[in-house]
Amino acid sequence: MTENQVASSFSFKIFERIKPDEYFRRFIEENVRPDGRALHTFRPTSIRQGAITTANGSAMVRIGGTTVVCGIKAEVAEPRVDRPKDGFLVPNVELSPICSANFRPGPPSEQAQVNAEIINQVLINCDIVDLSELCIDEGKAVWSLYADIVCINYDGNILDASFLALLCALKDLSLPTAEVLPSSIVQANSSMMIKPLKLRRLPISSTFCIFANPKVTLSDPTDSEENLSKETVSIILDTDGKILYVHKSGGAMCDAEMMKSCFSRANERAAELNELIERTSSQ
Repeated sequence: MTENQVASSFSFKIFERIKPDEYFRRFIEENVRPDGRALHTFRPTSIRQGAITTANGSAMVRIGGTTVVCGIKAEVAEPRVDRPKDGFLVPNVELSPICSANFRPGPPSEQAQVNAEIINQVLINCDIVDLSELCIDEGKAVWSLYADIVCINYDGNILDASFLALLCALKDLSLPTAEVLPSSIVQANSSMMIKPLKLRRLPISSTFCIFANPKVTLSDPTDSEENLSKETVSIILDTDGKILYVHKSGGAMCDAEMMKSCFSRANERAAELNELIERTSSQ
């Protein structure tokens, strides 16, 4: 690089730090984002199933610079009295200082708790899995699945990456055959593994940032875009295009045209990720 090019690059970095809103606005006015994407474009996405060999099911997902690993550990538990055949699926989202300087050690952040609760609500209310398939012996023993969703590098849009990692980990899940002995001890046979869960539908999350000046929506926001916007909409559809859940953060209102555009993009994204999941699972 010449001295002029170095100086120009240095000036842009200073301008971005001092006036981030203005820096970003100038890009958006040209219908492009600082990372080179068009406003509606999602970042490259990749999936790797079986990323953790010690887990009963696992997957690693990368969406741009955001990397999430989901590991599922199965334990034997006693079923609820009112649901003697149903097992348990407990998701947990972890955002630690390892993934970003935005997060601090200690109890789960509000963002981690909100994302875990959204995932849990979709699992409970949208008929994603049949928990009776986790039954070992009705009324006596069931499998409890603890799904730890851990972000190892954060660059925005954690919900989409977390959902995708959980789905792929569930598709990778294998459990040993098990039975309850007359002594009430559960005996598991790890030499005979089964895949008990069949996903009834695939919930695909698509997240968008909303900007007021200029008035635009951006697909798959980065960390810096989330910080500048402070307004996001996450639309969760199944692969048939049915709406499962909509979550909005922030106080600004979305007009009908904006929401219509977001739903259209979310539908396209669901179809795209469904193909990616199927390709990954067949490998």
